[in-house]
This record gives sequence, C-alpha cells and structure tokens, in this order.
Amino acid sequence: MNAPLPIKPPQRPHGLARYWTIYVALWKTSVTRELGFKSNFILWIFVELLWFALQLSFIAVIYSHTDHIRDWTKWEVVLLMGASHFIQQIFLAFFLTNCVQLSELIRTGRLDFMLLLPVNTRFILSLRQVDLGGFVNAASALAVMIYAARQLQLSPGVAEVFGFLLLAGAGVIIHYSLMFLLACISFWTVKAQGFVWGYYNLFNIARLPDSAFRGFFKSFFTFVLPMLLVANVPAKLLVNKLSSPSEMLLLLGMSAACLLVSEIGWRGSVRRYTSASS
Repeated sequence: MNAPLPIKPPQRPHGLARYWTIYVALWKTSVTRELGFKSNFILWIFVELLWFALQLSFIAVIYSHTDHIRDWTKWEVVLLMGASHFIQQIFLAFFLTNCVQLSELIRTGRLDFMLLLPVNTRFILSLRQVDLGGFVNAASALAVMIYAARQLQLSPGVAEVFGFLLLAGAGVIIHYSLMFLLACISFWTVKAQGFVWGYYNLFNIARLPDSAFRGFFKSFFTFVLPMLLVANVPAKLLVNKLSSPSEMLLLLGMSAACLLVSEIGWRGSVRRYTSASS
C-alpha cells in the first residue's frame, strides 16, 4: 500500500495580505457591535445629520444678507461645507474612536496586551474599531455636494473627481495624524481626551473659506494646524478656484509631514512607556 501523503498545514497570509485579513476581521467585529446597539447607531446618525443641517441653515441666514463672502458665493460655500463634512465623517468612521480610546488603554494597562500582539501596534490601535455611522453621514455630505454642484452648473470629469478623492484622503490623513499625535500625550499625562476633543472642535474652521482669514491666523491654520487646507483645496478643485497646482502640492506635502511627525511622536512615546505593572 502507498504511504499516506503528509498533510500540509494551511499557509498563513504574509505581508499586506495578512494585514488585510486582520482588517476584515476587525470590520466584522465592528459590524457585530453596531448591530448590538441599533438605537445608539441610529441616534448618532440623526444627531450628526441635524448638526449638519443647522450649519447649512446658518449659511442660508448669512447669504440672505449678502451675495459673497470674499470671492465665495452661496453655493460654493455649501459645496465647501459638504466637502468638509465628508472628510470629517470619513475620518470619524475610521479613526476618531480609536484615537480617543488610546488614553484609556494606557490608564487601564490594556495597551500592554496590544504591544504583545504579533502585528504592528499602531495599525491595531488606529483601526481596531470602525464607526459605520460615519459612512452614512459621509453619503449625506456627498448628496449636498452634488446638489450644490448642480446649482453651480458644474460637471466635474473623472480627473476632477479622482483629484478630489485624493485630496480628501490627504485631508483625512492630516486629521488622523494630528489627533493621534495629541492622543500620544496620554503617555505623559494619562488623560488626554481634552486635547483630542479640543482638536475635534477645530474642524469647524475647515468649513470656512480660506479667503476669510488674514495674517497670523491664516498662516497658523495653514502651516501649523492645516485646517484651512483640508477642505478648501479639494472644494476649490471642484469649483475651479485653484490658481495653481501649488495648493494641491502643499496639501499633499502637509499630509506627509503630519504623518511623519505623528510617527516620530508615537515611537518616542512608546519608548517612554513602562507598562501598567511598572
């Protein structure tokens, strides 16, 4: 009789495929969690939609007394607010909850277990939970942008849409990098939610036209905390307000710089960490 063939153990994915498998598992866990708290899920979507509607109403009140804010018309500002809300909600869907919870992981010592996992710690800390309501609210922001574009008689082509998504992604990276960097303050102060939520409140600045700012404030919110770049540059691409590609390059460069600074801050913070049992 022939000898039985040896049974090969199943091969585990490596590299990007391994991380993709982990991320899919995290998504499944997040979906299960959201389905377990349906009322909270629906209530949060309603609150975000109401807040967005109130902001749009505020713009309607302002433009009932004027035709322009600098060189921005009513529907251009509405499109800008839609772009800002879209970027904010995508950031909220992927990263906000995870950044906010970092200080609690440090305080309770659960970060010790994260550091022992055979996977990049920042990856698992940043992406372990997904807020599905953020995608619903992002869709509402896109609907507002499409309506505003029709009012402006805009017909963006494939290049403009791809450019907008690329620049919006850079804006999400800026929000994530700066908020994660602020969350790393928890390694020194334990409680850092105040800093994190304080930055979250600055998102309102991204909804304003950059031409409304002058002097120090414009420089600060462009080169230190680049709030004015996050939504203004993608919206300007759609409404044909970009005078040159330099603004797009600046947004992409600032997103790379913010990501690098946050990585340096994260590594320095982890080296300082001595675990909850020390």
